[in-house]
Order: sequence, then structure tokens, then C-alpha cells
Amino acid sequence: MLAYITRRFLSAAVMLLLVTLVTFGTFFWLPKLAGQTTDQIAASYAGRASTVQAIEATKQRLGLDQPVLVQYWHYLKAIAVGRDYDAGPVTDHCPAPCLGYSFRSSRPVLGTLVDRAPATASLAAGAAVIWLATGVGTGVVSALRKGSLWDRTTMIIALSGVSLPIYFTGLVSLALFSYTWRILPGGGSYRPLTADPGMWFRALVLPWVTLAFLYAAMYARLTRAGMLETMNEDFIRTARVKGLPEAVVVTKHALRACMTPIVTVFGLDLGLLLGGAVLTENTFSIPGLGELAITSIQSGDLPMVLGVTLLTAMSVVVFNLVVDLLYAVIDPRVRIG
Repeated sequence: MLAYITRRFLSAAVMLLLVTLVTFGTFFWLPKLAGQTTDQIAASYAGRASTVQAIEATKQRLGLDQPVLVQYWHYLKAIAVGRDYDAGPVTDHCPAPCLGYSFRSSRPVLGTLVDRAPATASLAAGAAVIWLATGVGTGVVSALRKGSLWDRTTMIIALSGVSLPIYFTGLVSLALFSYTWRILPGGGSYRPLTADPGMWFRALVLPWVTLAFLYAAMYARLTRAGMLETMNEDFIRTARVKGLPEAVVVTKHALRACMTPIVTVFGLDLGLLLGGAVLTENTFSIPGLGELAITSIQSGDLPMVLGVTLLTAMSVVVFNLVVDLLYAVIDPRVRIG
């Protein structure tokens, strides 16, 4: 088991390294392949009305006149040990892990990500609890009542949830519950949990339900398919012959056996959402990482885009690692293998 965990940690580190290489190359190497000169790249970072002196200063400050591999090494080194930035008359030290400074606000990228992360984490965690409970529960009941009115109705609703885009369901929910019936606050009303717990909860109810509606639909269909396959296995018939209660057969044996694909998908979904639920945050004006990514892309703030991308990749890799370790807990066959 220790060797397995060690291998997974090493593969996760290699994956993160590859993500940094691909992401960095996308912004700093591909433009050169497309024919842009170093001065043109520096001009795009310095601003539209930049002078020759400003372009030259930007090129030296960002190290754009150096080979791309050297720039990439400095980027990795800054993450590991920090970096000194020449800001004119003074030298600014960015402590590790240093992801650079925003081109637009001149704020540290890591500090901005830390400020935005609680909103995204609140949205992802609340929605995950709702979609996991409702999706798995609905899928189990549908499998046990295959062909019934409940089964057909819930699967039609699940198909609708998967088909409808989240910005459509989000706008409809805002129109009904915020602007027509005025039950819940509208977009832009998010407050941090530490500042106003009541408004934090009320502002996130609609985003939670809207986001969970999409994912619960997928989990319901996945759980139903897994349960239908598992309920016909020999070990389920053996458990029933032994006289175990039906609730124990369903929850302890059947559901546990089909949880592996559900946990796998859950790890991927939650990891991606912790990197920013772009459409949901944009629809409900939640100041999270997804909204930060959109504004950074629109303004050409590449250090911020790099930071959000790396955080998303790290979330996915970490949750995949956790899922791999949970396999042995969920399914005894993994431990035996």
C-alpha cells in the first residue's frame, strides 16, 4: 500500500509539472511559433499606448529576451523558492510559492487566488452535497423500481438536467425566485461567510441548486445503470439467501459495489469546480475563481490566467489522488488485487 501511495504521489507531481510546461508554453512559446517577435509580445503586456522605453522595460522585467526554457526554469524556481522583481528604484521579493504579479492590478497572483478561493469552495462544496445526495438517492430508487412511473419521471427530469445549459437554468431561477417572487436574493448579493453568514447562505441557495441540478442528473443516471447491473450479481443473490434485510443488501452490498465509478466522476467534477465554476459564477455574479478567469482572459492578464489554470490542475490531480486511495476503502477487491 505504501508503494502504491508513493507511486501515485510521484505521478501526481509529474502531471503537475507537465501542466505547468504546457500552460507556460501556450502563453510564451506558441506566440513565437506564430511569428511574433519579442518586442511584439512585450508590447501586448505593456499596454496599447506603450512607448519604446516601456516595451524595453517590460521585456527585461519579464525576461522575454531570454530563451523560453530559461523563462520556464525561472517560473518553476519562483514557485519553489520565490523570486526578486525589479520594480524600478526598489527590488520586490515575491516569496514562494510565487506565481508572479497581475499585469492589471499589480497584486500578487497567489494573494488574489486566496481571496477568491473561499467563494468558489463554498459554491462547489454546497452543490456537491446536494447533487451527491439527490443524484445517488434518485438513481438507487429508480433502479429498484425499474419501469415504474417514478423511474420514467426521474429519468426524464435527469435527461432535462443534462441537456439544459447551466446559464439557462440559472437565468430562469433568477427570474422566478429573485425577481418575480422575491424569495431569494439576486445575483451580486454574495457575502463572505465570516462577514454575514445569513446572506452567505441565502445568496448561495440558487447557485447551489442550479449547479446541483446539472450534476445530480448525471449521477442519477450513472447510479441507476450501476445498480441495475449490480443487483443481478451472484453475491447479491447470496446475501438475500442468507436472510439479510433488503436495506442492508441494497446499501452495504449493491450500492457499495457500484460506487467506484461514481467516486471517480465525483473526484473529477469536484476538482474542476474548485478551479472555478465559470458559468455559474458569471451568471450569479459570484466573485470566485471562475469569474476571475473570465475577467483575466478578457483583459489579457496572463499571470492570473496561469495561476487559475495551475490551481485547477492541482485540484483535479489532488482529488484524483484521493479517489485512487479511496478505492481500497470502498471496494475490497482493490485491496486483494
